Parts: sequence; structure tokens; C-alpha cells
Amino acid sequence: MKTKDLLAISKKFGSPIYVYDANKIENQYKRLVKAFSNVSNLRIHYAVKALSNISILKFMKHLGSDLDTVSIQEVELGIQAGFEPSKIMFTPNGVSIDEIEAVSKLGVQINIDNLSILEQFGSKNPETPVCIRINPHVNAGGNSNISVGHIDSKFGISIHQTPHLLRIIKNTKMNINGIHMHTGSDILDIEVFLYASEILFENALNFKNLDFIDFGSGFKVPYKQGDIETNIEELGEKLSRRFNEFCRQYGKKIALAFEPGKFLVSESGHFITSVNAIKQTTSTVFAQINSGFNHFIRPMFYNSYHEIQNISNSKGKKRFYSVVGYICETDTFANNRKIEEISEGDVLVFKNAGAYCFTMSNNYNSRLRPAEVLWFKNKPLLIREKEDLNDILNKQIEINF
Repeated sequence: MKTKDLLAISKKFGSPIYVYDANKIENQYKRLVKAFSNVSNLRIHYAVKALSNISILKFMKHLGSDLDTVSIQEVELGIQAGFEPSKIMFTPNGVSIDEIEAVSKLGVQINIDNLSILEQFGSKNPETPVCIRINPHVNAGGNSNISVGHIDSKFGISIHQTPHLLRIIKNTKMNINGIHMHTGSDILDIEVFLYASEILFENALNFKNLDFIDFGSGFKVPYKQGDIETNIEELGEKLSRRFNEFCRQYGKKIALAFEPGKFLVSESGHFITSVNAIKQTTSTVFAQINSGFNHFIRPMFYNSYHEIQNISNSKGKKRFYSVVGYICETDTFANNRKIEEISEGDVLVFKNAGAYCFTMSNNYNSRLRPAEVLWFKNKPLLIREKEDLNDILNKQIEINF
């Protein structure tokens, strides 16, 4: 997308607003498929939690993707978007056995990461195909909140509990058709990923009737100029070779699965805001924008870096600004960041706003959530209207005193 396109969208639909470039999503999808082209059966399950707008899900289906879901609501969204239940993986954490059984009845692939739940489900549903999520105890990821494969993680069944796991499967006579891991997000070192994969391969030999092995995702994308990213092509070459070796060892061809979210949609996203005011203090120049962490929480929650550009003055001299929001909390998007000179009314764009941005937005301070636009075939398509007060009041019950 070009700067003039973003400015035109801001003018047409107002700001703040999220914009997603469909062409970038498609290129990332094709890049991943090409990287693993030497695998005969590749499954890509788009992680719905990254960006769950139903039009985005339909676009993923158009590309040929399956879905990775973490709640019954995401499953229902996927079915509403036209996905066959068999194309949906359900990988929850900490949900009730009732939710798992409800999803199972829809015909979705179940993935369980808890020995107690596994035994309960297997005792009542021994014929239902179940995938098992393993915790390989490999510490990976760019932030402690998104590093989920370490020894103290709440996710997955510890590899040290394998004897207990196998005993449950033997006693219940469960149908285990997949094995899964996810070590974390923003994984940069592919050797760490390959090391964890070896642990998964070793554990997979305990199960005789697997249909697939799911390696999760967590591939790092670049957040600024010169930033390092996961070398997906090198990973594809090395892991494909090792996976094909495993299939020969295992005695049959099985599917290789991934669950990318951020990798597919992060770089497609642009969050457009407007500058309400410039505020000079004794040591800092604040650019105060018409948004806050109610719309864009990642910098506050994950300390994540998002490039910010002043597209109203893209050739202006760069000066130092702290970009902050309008929420009655400290909501700082950038501290002393060099940005093209900013004036009140200018339009700022946050890059890498496609993943875990709108989906984590909320109505704090009773602020309205913004609209969403999909840039498709050089046209802006509105895929979510901006909220109004009725959206906040919906489901509230007003009592007259």
C-alpha cells in the first residue's frame, strides 16, 4: 500500500482505523507454502486469535488455509466463515471438559494439553481422534508472556509426564491421531525450533497411528528497518528434510502442520490515527493522538516496538516525540522516538498492526472501538463499522430508580 492510499482511507472513513493489505497476507501465505514445498502433505492452520474478523477468515479460506482456534466462539466463527469442521483445529488451554466435548460434537479436531482433561475425555470418547499438545521444555519467544514452552508454562503436557500420558491412553484406548507443540512467539533462532522439533519427533514414536505432527508457529517478523526475522526459507529446507526422514522411519507419510498467525497478518496491518495535540513539558514533546491502549495495547502489554510514521509530512525533518494516547492511564506508544515533524491534525500510522491489535482492543473509558478496512485489489473494503454508543449499551440492563 502507498501513503496516498492510507491518507485517502483516513479521509474517507475517519480515524482511528485499522487497515489490512490482502496482498501482503497472500504473499506471506505463499512464502510459507513455498518454503515447505518438499513436504507432500502440508497443512497451514491460520491462528484465528491473531485477527478474527470474519472477512479475514474468508480470505484465508480463499487462500487454502485451515484454522487454528482456542475457543468455541472462534470455532463457531470459522464455521460461519465457511470452513468445514474437519479443517479446524481446537487447541484450548484451561477450558472446561464441557467446552471440549461441545466442540468435539461439531466435528472439529481436538487438541488436549492436560492429563486430567485427557483422561476424562478419553474415558467417554475413546473413538474420537485427539491430538496431544506436548511441552518440550524449550524456552523460546520474544517476551515472557508469549514464551510458552518453558518448564513452568501452563501450556502443554510435560515430556517428563510421558509415562503417565501413555498409561492414560492405554487404559482409555483413545484414538491419538496427532501430536503438537508450540514453544512461543517471535522465535528468531531456527536452531532452537529445530531442537524442539527433535523432541517432538522422539515423542511421536510412542504413537502408532498419527495422521499429522503440528509444530505450532511463532515465526518472528521484522518490526523496523533492518530488523532480523525468522529465516523461513532456511527453516523450511532443514525441517522438511528432517520431517521426510522421520516419515520414512515412522513407516508412513503423515501431514506436517503449522499454526501461523502473526507471520501471515502482522505486516499487513496499518493503524491510522490523528494527532489531537502537541504538548511540550520541561523535557519531553508529547504527540497526543486520538487513540489509546484500548485500541492498541501491544506496546504497553508486551513492550513491543511498532514503527510510527507521520504520513501527513512524510518528508519532514525528524524530531523526537513521545507518542501517547487519550486514556486516563499511562498509555505510551513510543518514548522519545524520532518521527517526521508532527503538527496537530497530522495523520500517524503504526506499522505491523495486523496481529494481536484489534483482537485485543476494548471499551476502556467507554471509548468506541475503531473500524476495520481490507485493502483488496487496490480498493478499500470496509469489513467492520466503527462502534457507536449502542454497541457499548448492548447487553447492558438499565434499571430506573
